[in-house]
Amino acid sequence: MDLVQPGFGLVFWTAITFLILLFILRKFAWRPILGAVSEREESIKSALQSAEEAKKEMQNLQADNERILKEARAERDALLKEARELKDGIISDAKEQAKAEGDKMLKQAQAAIESEKKAAVAEIKAQVATLSVDIAEKVIKEELSDKTKQLKLVEDMLGDIKLN
Repeated sequence: MDLVQPGFGLVFWTAITFLILLFILRKFAWRPILGAVSEREESIKSALQSAEEAKKEMQNLQADNERILKEARAERDALLKEARELKDGIISDAKEQAKAEGDKMLKQAQAAIESEKKAAVAEIKAQVATLSVDIAEKVIKEELSDKTKQLKLVEDMLGDIKLN
C-alpha cells in the first residue's frame, strides 16, 4: 500500500524534479515561447489594424464611388435637359420658319390672285367697251339708215339740250 500513500522522499524528489524542469523551461523555453506569443500578438494586432485601415479605405472608396455616381447622374440629367432644350429650340425654329414660309407663300398667292383679278377685270372692261362700241355702232347705223329716224333723233337731241 505504499503506492497509494507516497512517502516524503517521493514528494521531495518530485518537487526537486519539478523545480529543475521549471528552471530549465524558464531558462530555455519560456523566453522563446513568450517571444513567439508576443510576436504572434503583434502580428494579430498588425493584421487587425490593417483590416481596420482596409475597412476605412473601402468606406472612403464607397463614398467616392457614390459621389462620382451622383456627379455622373447630375451630368447626365444636365445633358438630357440641354438636349431637350435644344430639341425644343429646333422644333420652335422650324415651326417659326414654316409659318414664315407659309405666310410668304400665302401673300404671294394673294398677290398673284389680285394680279389675275385685275387682269381679268381689265380684260372684261376692254371687252365690254368693245362690245358697247359695236352695239352703239349697230344702233347708230340702224337709226341713221332711215331719214325719218334721223330727223327724229336730231329733234330728240335738241329737245334734251333745251331741257338741260
